[in-house]
This record gives sequence, C-alpha cells and structure tokens, in this order.
Amino acid sequence: MDLITLRAGGAGLVLAPAAGGAVARYWIDDGGRSLDLLRPWTAPGQGDRFLAAAFPLVPYSNRIRAGRFSFQGRKVTLPLNRPPEHHSIHGHGWQVSWTPLEVGQREATLEYHHGADSWPWTYRVRQRFALGERSLSVALSLTNESDAAMPVGLGWHPYFVRTPRATLTASVEAMWLTDDEVMPTTLSAPLPELDPTRGVKVDAVALDNCFTGWRRRAVIERPEEGVRLIMTAEPPLDFLVVYTPPGRPFFCAEPVSHITDAFNLAATGRTDTGMRILAPGETLRATVTLSVER
Repeated sequence: MDLITLRAGGAGLVLAPAAGGAVARYWIDDGGRSLDLLRPWTAPGQGDRFLAAAFPLVPYSNRIRAGRFSFQGRKVTLPLNRPPEHHSIHGHGWQVSWTPLEVGQREATLEYHHGADSWPWTYRVRQRFALGERSLSVALSLTNESDAAMPVGLGWHPYFVRTPRATLTASVEAMWLTDDEVMPTTLSAPLPELDPTRGVKVDAVALDNCFTGWRRRAVIERPEEGVRLIMTAEPPLDFLVVYTPPGRPFFCAEPVSHITDAFNLAATGRTDTGMRILAPGETLRATVTLSVER
C-alpha cells in the first residue's frame, strides 16, 4: 500500500489514502524517542480499518437505525456495513479508497467521489491535512453533486492513546443516553461522574455517548508523559461523541456535526439533531485542529 508521510520539524504524519483516507500515525519526536499522539496503526490497510489512528466520517457519523431512513419522500436503505452491527455506521469514507490530489512536505489533500447507489446522491469530499511542528489541522469539505437536496453530516474519528492517568475535559450541556445497541433514547443532563465538563479520568468511565452543546474545545492530558493535546473544531462540529471502552488501549473524542441517528430523529420533527441539508452544488465545510503542549 502506498503511504504518504508528512514531516514538520519533529512532527510526523502518515496517511493511508487507499485504506479509507485514514491517518495511520501521528507523532512527535521527544528526546530521542517517538511519542505517538494518536494510536498508531501498525499494519495500515490490513484487517479492520477501525484500527486506524483516525478516519473521516462522511456523509454521516455514527449509526443510522437499521440502515434505513426517509428524506423528502424518498426511502433509503443502506448496507449494514459492520457486522454484527444491526445499523449502518460511520458513512462511506472509512470503507473506500481516496485519491491524493496534492502532496507536499507538510500538506496533503485527498479526495473521494461517490456515485449514487444505495446512498442515492452523488457527492465529492476532500480532506486537507496541514502538519505543523506542534499542530495538525484536518479540513473536510463535502459538495452535493446530485440534482436533488441531500441530507448530510461530517465528522472526524480520532483514536487517542490511552494511559492510566489520561483525562478528557470538554465543556458540554447535555448527553444522549443510549440503549444496548448504542442508539439514542433520552436527552438529559450529564451524570456528574460522566460529565466531561468537570473532567473525566478515561479509565474510570465507560462512555459511548453523544454530547450536545459542546463548545468545540477538548483537552486531553497524559500526565505520565507530560503531554497535553488541545482539540478544537469549527462549526458545524457542534457535537462530541466520547467512547471509552474498558480495557482497550485507546479512547475516542469525535467532533461531529449531528447526533446519532439524526436523519430519523429529524424526520420525527426534532430540530436539534444537527442534520444539514445541502442543495445541489452546495458545500459543507468543517475543520478540526490538534495542538500539542508539553
């Protein structure tokens, strides 16, 4: 597999265009050793792509119930793309090959063009990576190239390195409680012990929830290594999905533009789902930036 490596001083980024346009590794040189900032993908392109360091969420994030929804009178049925999941998850981007458009020493742009199929709209999406000595910026843009309005969402799915004392702090207002299949049930105030506004120790909580009212800033601290990551996002990435699976060497804090199953919930009349509708030719843009502090 052809990989793309960007370098900026002591920082490095490896991209795997053919494997879901994913990030395979992001690190900084630290006193003669490498310090991974995202969980490294040791065998890019082999096995489960959910082993990547990060991947894009397009044209929707998280789950669509049973892979089915209706939009403006059109019924859509999507493949259940991650068995044994009972729902369609995370869109197309992580499953397909992306085309490198521009590659420099510190920057690269990848593109994916989707022709209408079970997702009955044509669209074009780009990722632009810009690496600095202490920062990484990922800019996403999605253009509706079909002749009809299209429901849409964007997001980015990083897998952060988990250490025993790692903490996550992010100002939020509410959280969606979920059922056993991680589908949203009730919007409520965060339980105190699960509230990232107060800061949570990753190893002490078991979360797989979408938080609303996110201020588009999250701080991830790994005290053992003296490193702090500050993740910021631009609108419309107004929601944060936090996933802290017990016993795993990673956790996730995913900036996204809508809640789980947004298309179906919007169809019931909810106006707080974050679902966007793109007219033909319209583009939705979003940017996530990771900044590193020692």
